[in-house]
Amino acid sequence: MTAAWVKSLTFDCADALVVARFWAAALGGELDEDATSDKAFVEAPGWGGPALWFQRVPEPKTAKNRLHFDLRAPGADVPAEVERLRSLGATVVTPGELTVLEDPEGNIFCVEV
Repeated sequence: MTAAWVKSLTFDCADALVVARFWAAALGGELDEDATSDKAFVEAPGWGGPALWFQRVPEPKTAKNRLHFDLRAPGADVPAEVERLRSLGATVVTPGELTVLEDPEGNIFCVEV
């Protein structure tokens, strides 16, 4: 019997389309053409990871993420990648060699060498 695998990661959001657009651009994934503010799907980019699913929920985020992405900066250029992500709507929380950021709805992620 084979083991299960991660098909997708699901984000609860106030606006699924805003967050999905950010992550599609950040990771080079494809935003589903039927995406709406209620639900959106981002196909995994060429690295073959799980797809990303975004769904609108009524309650706001109230605590720190229990899971987050650690992104590797292309060419080990953390400052350039951080600036690119900021131009897409990310906010820097803690700068440095391991930079902590938030996506447009406050979900924490990191960029490192």
